[in-house]
Amino acid sequence: MHGRSVLVRGGIAVATAAVALTMAAPAALADDGAARGRVVEGAGTEGFSVNFTSGQHYVTKLFGLKLSDGSKLKMYCVQVEVGMRTDQDMIERPWNKYPDAASPFNKNNEKINWVLHHGYPAVAVKAIESALGKKDVKLTDGLSVEEAVTATQAAVWHFSDGKDLDRKKPLPYESAEESADVLALYDYLTGKDNTGIGQQPKPTLDIGPAKAEGATGTRVGPFSIATTGDITELTSKLPEGVKVTDADGKEIKAANIKDGTKVFIDVPKDAKDGSGSFALKVSGHLDTGRLFVGENYAKVPAQSLIVAESEKTSVVANATASWKQGGAPATPAPTTPGGAESGGGNELANTGASATMPLVIGGALLGAGVLMVLLVRRRRSEA
Repeated sequence: MHGRSVLVRGGIAVATAAVALTMAAPAALADDGAARGRVVEGAGTEGFSVNFTSGQHYVTKLFGLKLSDGSKLKMYCVQVEVGMRTDQDMIERPWNKYPDAASPFNKNNEKINWVLHHGYPAVAVKAIESALGKKDVKLTDGLSVEEAVTATQAAVWHFSDGKDLDRKKPLPYESAEESADVLALYDYLTGKDNTGIGQQPKPTLDIGPAKAEGATGTRVGPFSIATTGDITELTSKLPEGVKVTDADGKEIKAANIKDGTKVFIDVPKDAKDGSGSFALKVSGHLDTGRLFVGENYAKVPAQSLIVAESEKTSVVANATASWKQGGAPATPAPTTPGGAESGGGNELANTGASATMPLVIGGALLGAGVLMVLLVRRRRSEA
């Protein structure tokens, strides 16, 4: 009986470990290169409450988002009817990953980008006053920070959520003078001068594609680098003789990698079948206009945010390569620089190579645990 109970306990323990391991596996599927952070309660700059023509009433605010490296972003809301959450990580996403396919954001993101680049805080209050003055727009007594935040957020909502300020009473609790100033800036940001900024801001760091395959004796790639910062570190996990190079096969260093650089994994002809990876670290600013979406949005929707101003931050991204003897390369390595096209784009790098191993191990452990329990049950039935 003791031996059987040990087997039962062992089978249950193995099965439990397997379940724990497989449940933990998705955590390895992190979006390398995508900045993440959380909204900080009490941080940011308050604006005024606003009235919309729909009869709805909202409070404006320039939010503070703290990234995982400690740096901070100033953010506006681009999803007014979804609740803000401070208990969920916000992840940097390209515009085409906005979580609501039916939202006006998808057709108006260029207009929103213009608002962000011409509103506050991208443009200082005095500079906004000057811009309005050149348009013969009169302000009652200059422009306050609260007025600037209110008008900029309201203009963003106009394009992201189809909300229009109630022109008769745009501010429910403030003076007529403050209402007039907010309306003046709002009209400028949403008016004919707003022709949009069509090019989406680049990610702080993106390696595309995240995975590539090839043959021994070739240079696997290219991996195209898109970045708004400075590459400060290049690390690799590669077998002996395999190296990270440029298109000519010359070993490349971090200082030589810029926005638009194409890098390769150079594999000797006599190398065994295998795989490896390299990682880049960048120091730079997240561009105004970068979108952040709640990590668990599908299960627990969180208000999407967009960058209005950022501090310098550090981001890491990686990519993997695999190769076989005699195999045809997925992308032939060029013989001269610039001879190959990027497999990347505006998508953020997503490397999931390390996530498959926990699933494989977990599956094996789970199977072993189940077999042990079944064996014990069979012995008991035969006794």
